[in-house]
Amino acid sequence: MNILVKKFSNRIVESFYQIPFLRNKIETDYQASVEKHINNLPLLSTADQNLVETLRNEGIIITSLAALSIPSTPRMLQVTKKLMLKMPHSIPGNEHKFVTHATNEQIMEYPEIFYWGLQQRLLDIIENYLGLPVAYHHPSFRRDLANQVQRKTRLWHLDKEDRKMIKVIVYLHDIDDDGGPFQYIPLSFSSTITRSLRYNYGYVQAKTMQQVISPLNWKSCTGSSGTVIIADTAKIFHRGKIPTSSDRFAIFFDYTSQSPKHPFYCQRPLTNENLLILAEKLSEKQKQCVFWR
Repeated sequence: MNILVKKFSNRIVESFYQIPFLRNKIETDYQASVEKHINNLPLLSTADQNLVETLRNEGIIITSLAALSIPSTPRMLQVTKKLMLKMPHSIPGNEHKFVTHATNEQIMEYPEIFYWGLQQRLLDIIENYLGLPVAYHHPSFRRDLANQVQRKTRLWHLDKEDRKMIKVIVYLHDIDDDGGPFQYIPLSFSSTITRSLRYNYGYVQAKTMQQVISPLNWKSCTGSSGTVIIADTAKIFHRGKIPTSSDRFAIFFDYTSQSPKHPFYCQRPLTNENLLILAEKLSEKQKQCVFWR
């Protein structure tokens, strides 16, 4: 019941955001904030600036943990191996479910996962791309089940939380085309899809999408363990392909600006008490990313 009430409340709030005067005011304030923040953007190395340019031009980067060379990666990988063994193999009594997530208690038991997503280099790259201070939402440690459920994030969609948003996806084992890879449609097709489908968020069935864009243009992000996908999921149409050969293990780290377009859709599974405990080891800037609300 609470979920239904929340969904209904979100739709009411979103409808207010569609009032022309209010919508124009919000967008004008957003553009002004971006312009004002330009001189405060963190400096980047040439390599990281190239990553930002690739994101702007293509909406996605495929790299690896090794290439990113984030110092805390070995500690993060050690705990992921332990957590993978604890993830449920099935969801009894619900044939519509297709993914299990690490619980709040497990994230608190293995905080190295949470902290990895707050590494300063990552935050600096993302801030330069968003153009505004970063809001860090949560790490989602997930096991996507090899079943035939085809709904929600297994359908084509754009994320609606912000104008630009970043998901950093880390593969925890080798994933081929049968292993449930992240799939996307190149950024150059986004306006065509949006216009042809009169798209206003929501999920799009594959049979509908292929009437607009040939499946030959659907890209699968396959890769070995440690593959990292950095994608603007508000800009490129994407989905998780159904895994058929085995379950897929991955971590999703989510980021928006601290002034998201639809803040009421930004979820925070960890409690404030959880975050206060985790924040004891954070810098002031990292705390601002966590407690952006």
